[in-house]
Amino acid sequence: MKAEIRENLLSLLRAGEPRFTGIVGFDDTVLPQLERALLAGHDLVLLGERGQGKTRLVRAVTGLLDEWTPVVEGCEINDHPYAPACVRCRRLAESAGEELPVAWRHRDERYGEKLATPDTSVGDLIGDVDPIKIAEGRTLGDPETVHYGLVPRSNRGVFSVNELPDLAERIQVSLLNVLEERDIQVRGYNLRLPLDILLIASANPEDYTNRGRIITPLKDRFGAEIRTHYPLSVEAELALIRQEAALGHVGADLPGHLIEVIARFTRLVRESTAVDSRSGVSARFSIAAAETAAASALRRAALTGEERPVARVADLPGIVHTLRGKVEFEVSEEGRETEVLAHLLRRAVAETFRGTLGGMDLSALLERFSEGVQVESGPLVPAAELLRRIGPVTGLAKIMSQLGIGDESPGHAAAALEFTLEGLYLLRRLSKDETDGAAVYRT
Repeated sequence: MKAEIRENLLSLLRAGEPRFTGIVGFDDTVLPQLERALLAGHDLVLLGERGQGKTRLVRAVTGLLDEWTPVVEGCEINDHPYAPACVRCRRLAESAGEELPVAWRHRDERYGEKLATPDTSVGDLIGDVDPIKIAEGRTLGDPETVHYGLVPRSNRGVFSVNELPDLAERIQVSLLNVLEERDIQVRGYNLRLPLDILLIASANPEDYTNRGRIITPLKDRFGAEIRTHYPLSVEAELALIRQEAALGHVGADLPGHLIEVIARFTRLVRESTAVDSRSGVSARFSIAAAETAAASALRRAALTGEERPVARVADLPGIVHTLRGKVEFEVSEEGRETEVLAHLLRRAVAETFRGTLGGMDLSALLERFSEGVQVESGPLVPAAELLRRIGPVTGLAKIMSQLGIGDESPGHAAAALEFTLEGLYLLRRLSKDETDGAAVYRT
């Protein structure tokens, strides 16, 4: 099975085709290490903080298997017709010969997974005696009375143990033979069942050293240890949000400049000294933020009758309260969580404004305010009403073009203008008064 993965991986490498679909930000770091481990035929451990895509990466490995593979029909451990391993299939092969019944399994069916909870038993992973089969009249010494666990049932495929350090140490011992001798032992049975399997485990570095540990003999049997990481660039963070956020299901538009704000906000939270770096800030943080901002626009449309909901800057403060529980803060910051996140969100908006509109001439918009105009906005102010309050703005089309907005709908125009007003406020070229969620921009 590892030779099968090796040959398929080499074919993709030679053809220059993608090897792992849906994986973002690992091209130059994690994936080369993973490819070397797979080419070497190594079982491996993925180490990384929560929300770094470890499980997604493991499941992507199944894409390197043959699309279809033959198995002995009805076999619990997916025996190969030419080399059956279990007692039942060997006996069937001897009696049926060339007429041995064969079934075909898709690559997606050749993947097994177990979350390593503390109550996991050896029987769950490896197997145990099946009392029902004994009650049917079979003798206790009959190997066919064994009920196979998840590992042997993943024979000729990939098996993943998520959060391996959470597995009790006495249960980890049951995996030693699987990784080295490639067989299993079930209670007192003289059962040597050769397994053809790729075992991949995942672990959080904090758990790896503190809450739990991988026993030394088991660590020694893994051929490779690979560290994962969060996206290293804003571009990778943006690609991840666009790929994973279910914005189409929410039913509201989230302009690109707001996605960039959320991406920068996530990176600032990760880098903040107020946040516990050992816990990390999951990629699910930015995904949930994008979906929450879009949902805020959808709520506004439902309440005000807007025809097409488009998220604006006014929808961003709501994500602070929603996502506060996703971040572990340092003890010294207790009670300041909302304040810290709100400050980092403002910084993200300011950085995005500098990167997109910072070099533009916005004097035409500022002149509107020098004439005494005051603009009130908020999460429940419809786009058409916001545009009416601002009035005609020279250069609006250029602002929208600079932000990459090709849609000229009122919702997108309002989103571009409100972002510009917020950016000018954060750069201290406008003032803003906030009351009960509403914001009034003035000179």
